[in-house]
Amino acid sequence: MSKVQEKILLLLSDVVAINLASLIFLWMKSVGGGLPGVVAYWLRTHPANTRPDFFYILDYYLYDALPAICLCWLLLFFFFGLYRDSQSNSRLDEGIEVFKVITLGTLLFFVATFDLEKPLALTRALLFSYWLAMVALVGGGRIGLRSLQRALLVRGIGRRHTLIVGSDARGLRLLQELRASPAQGYEVVGFVRASDEEKRSAVGGVPVVGGVGELAGLIGAHHVEVVLIALQSNSHQEVLQIVEGAAGQSVSFGITPDLYDIVAGHVRTQQIYGAPLMELRSELMPPWEQGIKRLVDVAVAMGLLAGLAPLWILVALAIKLESRGPVFFGQERVGKEGRIFTMYKFRSMVVDAEEGTGPVWVKGRDPRVTRVGRVLRALHLDELPQCLNFLQGEMSLVGPRPERPYFVEQFKKQIPLYMRRFNVKPGLLGWAQSKHEFDIDAKDLTRIARERLEYDLYYIENMSLRLDFKIMLQTIWFVLTGKSTR
Repeated sequence: MSKVQEKILLLLSDVVAINLASLIFLWMKSVGGGLPGVVAYWLRTHPANTRPDFFYILDYYLYDALPAICLCWLLLFFFFGLYRDSQSNSRLDEGIEVFKVITLGTLLFFVATFDLEKPLALTRALLFSYWLAMVALVGGGRIGLRSLQRALLVRGIGRRHTLIVGSDARGLRLLQELRASPAQGYEVVGFVRASDEEKRSAVGGVPVVGGVGELAGLIGAHHVEVVLIALQSNSHQEVLQIVEGAAGQSVSFGITPDLYDIVAGHVRTQQIYGAPLMELRSELMPPWEQGIKRLVDVAVAMGLLAGLAPLWILVALAIKLESRGPVFFGQERVGKEGRIFTMYKFRSMVVDAEEGTGPVWVKGRDPRVTRVGRVLRALHLDELPQCLNFLQGEMSLVGPRPERPYFVEQFKKQIPLYMRRFNVKPGLLGWAQSKHEFDIDAKDLTRIARERLEYDLYYIENMSLRLDFKIMLQTIWFVLTGKSTR
């Protein structure tokens, strides 16, 4: 099954399980004599000394409380990564994750409803039963779906097209191990020959489709989703070339264990269930942190739009009064996975500033900048409209600064691993800009881009909410001390 189908089935399974557990909890509470509010509502229209049946109770909670409880659980599951791609996890691993998240959620519910002035009520005593039902139903549903998924993979349904880099003995051994573990879901469509390997037409009945230098084209031609690296020699440079060769394409990488020490400290890894491989994960931030990071982006954007509305009006008037042309300036930038988007700013230059020159690298002393533009740039107010990009999901508050397509085409040919900076969303505030004041008037643009890349790669490989907040504080200090953060 596809990733979308998998997510939909997981979501449906969780919705059914959560509501069944809630119904069990509701039934046990009604049998135990709880729910005084429902009983009081019942007695308004029914004779005294009678009690509502369960269907009446269900109707009482069906349209508000039950949907709200279900939504809270789904949000908790999302923040803790229960909907991320987990093909590499065993069913036991997934069961343990479900156990931990549900236990945390139940404890939070207990604390939120605890009243020190009242004795331990029936609701609290029933929480254990509710927790047990949630673990059994949610965990059981997910394990059942994973079992179905693995059964389909064994039959060849839903496997991911895979290339193995390395056509010698190590590559053959990896092929044999994958064939012995079909539930891992790898469909090897070809081998890629390393630079120092002899030419051969096939390995273990699978064709050798080309060399490492052709990797980017081979990924597209064979609709490849996974590239597994099985080299005979621990060539650090060649591993980097392989990763760089597929830059900008939506593929995941795996590497044989004895090469793990080569990339330790450069990537975060996770053991793939089954064959002895290490997965080079593209999502370096835990899912719950990604969710919070996105909430921060939206909250900041809404705050800038609503809270600084008078300032926006004043800036717009100043721009219009000084020079003709639009208030806002839109420019193409390269975003996550190489996608092009329009980044917005308050216009700080004269209209058609690049009409006769073509794309020009930003400079500290630029005659094209208007008087109002100089003030906006000094106070960094020209960047405010990028909150619109936050809302559209094209940018984040913190991330590598977005670059123009013209310069990206130049730098990716001159700087190794340059495209790796596009594995994450670009941001308004960057690690590079918060740590270092670059000589933006220098003529050697490639050197500046290479310096920035070192900081960007550090950020990408160490992404966390803690690092994001550190960058925010350091950027504020940089601005207050008058240093450039562009």
